[in-house]
Amino acid sequence: MKRRTMLNGAVATAAVSVALLAGCSTNTGASATPEQQKAAIEKDAASTLSTLYASVNGSQELASKARGILVFPKVYAAGLGIGGEYGEGVLHVGGKTVDYYKTTSVSFGFQAGAQSKALIFMFMTQDALDKFRSGKGWTAGAAVNAFALANGGLMVAATIDGTKVSKMEL
Repeated sequence: MKRRTMLNGAVATAAVSVALLAGCSTNTGASATPEQQKAAIEKDAASTLSTLYASVNGSQELASKARGILVFPKVYAAGLGIGGEYGEGVLHVGGKTVDYYKTTSVSFGFQAGAQSKALIFMFMTQDALDKFRSGKGWTAGAAVNAFALANGGLMVAATIDGTKVSKMEL
């Protein structure tokens, strides 16, 4: 009986996490047009990069050497044993927007809370950028520098698994 109660609790926690994350996007509302959604992502990404450059020494110089920069200004995470993340972002190549992406993740392990963070991936080689853009799935490697900035909230987590980055059709 105790095991069944724990399982029901885990299922309920997962359902709450998914429900919380479903409402967490950079979308400006249910009636937002794709252009409004793109503009919101762009504005938040610019702000995130400004914060990175102001708070991390050498990050602006590193960005100037990057072949592409993928910015997720708001990645929302929530969980209690089972958790999830969701965020929308933009890929800049040569200072211009080339695509929009979303990141999703499901995690299991010791974790509790909710948070918002920004993720920035700098592709330092053309090969790394090309593999990212042409692949169906993606895992960061040695040719990618990654930064995470806390936007707010508190999350205690020992494991994070299952992150996926995929192109958005806007």
